[in-house]
Amino acid sequence: MKSMKKVTLLVPPEVYAFYEKVGQMAGDLPVERVMADSLLKLAGELSLEMLHKRGKDAPGGSQLR
Repeated sequence: MKSMKKVTLLVPPEVYAFYEKVGQMAGDLPVERVMADSLLKLAGELSLEMLHKRGKDAPGGSQLR
């Protein structure tokens, strides 16, 4: 497996507090983990949406080619 890359994000205190509370409610997960999971989920949803739109534009209906 390739090594992970480090990313630093600056977020307003309110955003940090929100993800901190979500982490606490999810069993004391660290803020970094909650934010990383949220970003990965969003990336997956956006990818599926893009594939769905691309499939609609494909000749012959909604199947990807």
